[in-house]
Amino acid sequence: MKKKIWDASDKEIDQILAEYEIPTPSELGKPGTYIQTTIRKHVIENRKKNDILFIPIGCTELHGLHTVTALDTFMVTQILEGVRRFTAKKGAPVNLTWTPLNFGGHPHHHVGMPGTIHLEDEVLKRMLIDVMVGFWNDGFRKIVLVNNHGHSWLLEAAIQELQKTWNLPGIFRTMDWHRAVREFFRTKSRGGDWDDDFVHADEAETSVMLLLAKEYVEMQHAQETTVKPYLPEGHFDKAVDPFGRPSRWSEGQGHFPTEMGSVPEGVVGRPTIGTAQKAKRTIAAILSYLTLVHDELHEAFPAGKLPPIEKTTMRTEEEMIPYLKEPFTPGWRPIYAIRKMGL
Repeated sequence: MKKKIWDASDKEIDQILAEYEIPTPSELGKPGTYIQTTIRKHVIENRKKNDILFIPIGCTELHGLHTVTALDTFMVTQILEGVRRFTAKKGAPVNLTWTPLNFGGHPHHHVGMPGTIHLEDEVLKRMLIDVMVGFWNDGFRKIVLVNNHGHSWLLEAAIQELQKTWNLPGIFRTMDWHRAVREFFRTKSRGGDWDDDFVHADEAETSVMLLLAKEYVEMQHAQETTVKPYLPEGHFDKAVDPFGRPSRWSEGQGHFPTEMGSVPEGVVGRPTIGTAQKAKRTIAAILSYLTLVHDELHEAFPAGKLPPIEKTTMRTEEEMIPYLKEPFTPGWRPIYAIRKMGL
């Protein structure tokens, strides 16, 4: 799939984007796009055809004077809305929820920046766990967290803690979409479309916003910055792990300055060179990949079907009977009545 998109002509890329109706204005308030904005009867009808749930994960974070602090949220919701439109054409649209993390977690070097709202780690994990349990209780038992922010280790921890305590049959997955298609953020020196490596509020993020939601960008206010680490580069990777270095960027602190101490602009890089055109192939890649994830999951586990309970959890099939019934049918019980398995 990736090779096909990598080799595609500009015309073919435009055709892919058109299939997902990219760009389209934000549908956060459009009736029928998100579970919360869909008439309840239709939510239930759609779940019986497709019980996969994509949860967009964003944050509130300073991204420079030229764009909005909701940038991470808009990037991921715009992408997922495209996937929903595409799957809807096949008769069973994937389900979307409003993001539970309009305010995200942050690494240490983000903390303190005006406009960046930081949730404590335990608050973030508990919120995600409670959201996943709540949707599981409503019959959405294949849950994919699609992340657009630098707090991926907390999402992984939430999924692990969910299963260590609730131990529910289902599919629970987190994905940093940038890393899923990291090849498409390669610079021109490595055959890609970009001048700079992806870091923060830079060429890459500005370009994606110019393609997906240009009404939230005012390029005349864009500023450029650079940040120099205190130790030689080569050990820690960049934002999307483009070099395959020994450590991710998130696996250390102290070897580079904080944002407050180095880039009060809220930018690391050159947003001034961003264009919508540069982002097209990358967005075509993530739309295609998320569709592949959806289709393979839907084929392996059609609506109502789950992985084997006794092979994937410490629950028994008999124990789970009342919790797996359709809500409010005879014998149904909400998942909150079950005994947890805290370790």
